[in-house]
Amino acid sequence: MTILVVGGAGYVGSHAARSLRHSGYKVVLYDNLSTGFRRLAQGFELVEGDIADEAKLRPVLASVDAVMHFAGHAYVGESVENPRKYFRNNVLGALSLLNSALDTGIRRFVFSSTCAVYGIPEQIPITEQAPREPVNPYGASKLFFENALEAYSRAYGLRSVRLRYFNAAGADERGEIGELHDPETHLIPLALAASTESGPELQIHGSDYATPDGTCIRDYIHVNDLADAHVRALQYLERGDEKDGGSLAINLGTGRGHSVLEVMQAVENVTGQSVRRKMGLRRPGDPPVLVADPAKAQTVLGWTAKRSLADIVSSAWTWMQKTSSGS
Repeated sequence: MTILVVGGAGYVGSHAARSLRHSGYKVVLYDNLSTGFRRLAQGFELVEGDIADEAKLRPVLASVDAVMHFAGHAYVGESVENPRKYFRNNVLGALSLLNSALDTGIRRFVFSSTCAVYGIPEQIPITEQAPREPVNPYGASKLFFENALEAYSRAYGLRSVRLRYFNAAGADERGEIGELHDPETHLIPLALAASTESGPELQIHGSDYATPDGTCIRDYIHVNDLADAHVRALQYLERGDEKDGGSLAINLGTGRGHSVLEVMQAVENVTGQSVRRKMGLRRPGDPPVLVADPAKAQTVLGWTAKRSLADIVSSAWTWMQKTSSGS
């Protein structure tokens, strides 16, 4: 079976591609390299193209059996400042990809979604039945595509799994690939950089939340655990189990939250250096706590996150040292 990994030169997509190959699938990557990196695609067939380019995409789709879609813009702050960019790619471009896949006979589709579709939740931990009320254009764009997948399931028999990530972090333990973003906005790589002599000071956004230490709490999940969940989602679609309907939503998290200051401590434990930091004001729309209820993933996919926060930070530090040395 051949899988098209759209956005396969990006952070999560490149890890999922390796998990798929390790599980015996043939993998083809499709990426326009606007935010992806050629080095993350090394060792795979890579087709360079945009998801809205039907002429480029359709011949590739004709030779695959299923699609995993990772090619989304994913900066919350940028989505507020430039919503046009987000709706153009995450909605219009994604719909073009979906229609092309449907027209070429593909009926299995795994989508990289986000806990941002929930907005500011009323209850913690968050189940898949929580209201979907995004508070920024990024979350709204992801929710739009989720709704499209549900509608396509009812109308056309497309079977899909919508994987709602919490905070993806860490790097492949073998050191081959890891997190590369420009600009980097994720807490753990920023904290690791702030523990080095040359790295910038870490800006902490808010210290007055209603949490034990006043900083935001998030559910950090290792990227290799995420990648494993994508393989299991594909296997679920292969089994053809219809008890949950044609379009299934699954939260991907550990079920345990860590505050910003707890992450700082984990970074200091790994690097042996202090994280230089300064406290700033809250960012608009940042929920105090986001923690997944991962029970459905366990029940339906047989999946549980295996790696801890310490594992995440350690793997990210190894990757950062490798990339800073130019290797």
